[in-house]
Amino acid sequence: MPAHTGSPPAVWRFEAIGTGWQVETPEPLGARPRSAVSEAIAAFDREWSRFRTDSVVAALAGGAATLPAPADTADMMDTFVALSAATDGAVNPLVGASLSARGYDADYGLVDRGALPAPARWREIVSWTGGMLRLSQPAVLDVGALGKGRLVDRVVEVLAPWTAGGVVVDAGGDLAVRGAAQRIGLEHPYDARRAIGVVEVTDAALCASATNRRAWGDGLHHVLDARTGEPVRAIAATWAIASTAMRADAIATALFFDGGPRLAADWDVQWVRMTTDGRVEWSPGSTAELFV
Repeated sequence: MPAHTGSPPAVWRFEAIGTGWQVETPEPLGARPRSAVSEAIAAFDREWSRFRTDSVVAALAGGAATLPAPADTADMMDTFVALSAATDGAVNPLVGASLSARGYDADYGLVDRGALPAPARWREIVSWTGGMLRLSQPAVLDVGALGKGRLVDRVVEVLAPWTAGGVVVDAGGDLAVRGAAQRIGLEHPYDARRAIGVVEVTDAALCASATNRRAWGDGLHHVLDARTGEPVRAIAATWAIASTAMRADAIATALFFDGGPRLAADWDVQWVRMTTDGRVEWSPGSTAELFV
């Protein structure tokens, strides 16, 4: 969490898209900016949630082959192309059915029905041109590899008219900072009371991912290798700092796989990750102060 100096900020806390949000500003936000944020989050959820029956994702999964593309489609899908290429297909936006098969379904059944690899040739199934989003066959989109980061960026944009003095938007550990520098603790994946280090973030975003979050059953969690439908085993937690939360979120996902560090270097993204046997790795030039 951020560590502040000077006068304490005004903090707005709320729940949305299954996680806790915290928006910190020098002065309290009024009704108009709060309403604008709530509307932006609700719109994104209606478009991209695979847990809703009325979303664009649900309609496509149910057999609707072509629908008007939500505003974020091109940016997110183009980023998935880079993620998929860098990780040799381990990250794939059609991993939704794979997650459901392991128990992370719309009903949160948490019943493992076995490994289900995602369609490897996903780019032949998904297309996004001419303002339309198309699936050539029924499939379940899941933008969890970068979607929360994208939404954090959206909230920062929505709040811009009211936050000239700076803002911190934190959505369950994926956060963007505008204005004064913030010192952020890197939470230990095996002990939430501890941090493995701290890092200062200024006018940038930090996103984290860990296998102890959204975990259930015998070693099951939300980070799957799309090629096999199996949970990743070698990496326990990742942190990435980028100019946007979507890129930070994308790299935090990519770092669970071999190609992640290479893509981070291409995008000039700082990172830290911890392996499941307790080793800590970091990018060249990382500014994180690590305790291990």
